[in-house]
Amino acid sequence: MAIELNDELIQLETKAWEEIQAKELTVDTAAAVQAAITAHAEAKNLSRYDVEMELKFRVRNPEAYEERERKRREAEAKK
Repeated sequence: MAIELNDELIQLETKAWEEIQAKELTVDTAAAVQAAITAHAEAKNLSRYDVEMELKFRVRNPEAYEERERKRREAEAKK
């Protein structure tokens, strides 16, 4: 089962990742990401850890994420 992520989460993590790469991550940005992850996990009754892992994978490894999703869609189509 794929974990659905909303646009807000993706935007927050993208901002954090850009700040990390520039060595300029702020406490406010990091706290906003963590709060959004926690809220999303609670709202969807998911593990906060699983949501965070999926979010980071999607934002930080977009090519690998797209490949995984392509394979998942192909597998679903075969069912």
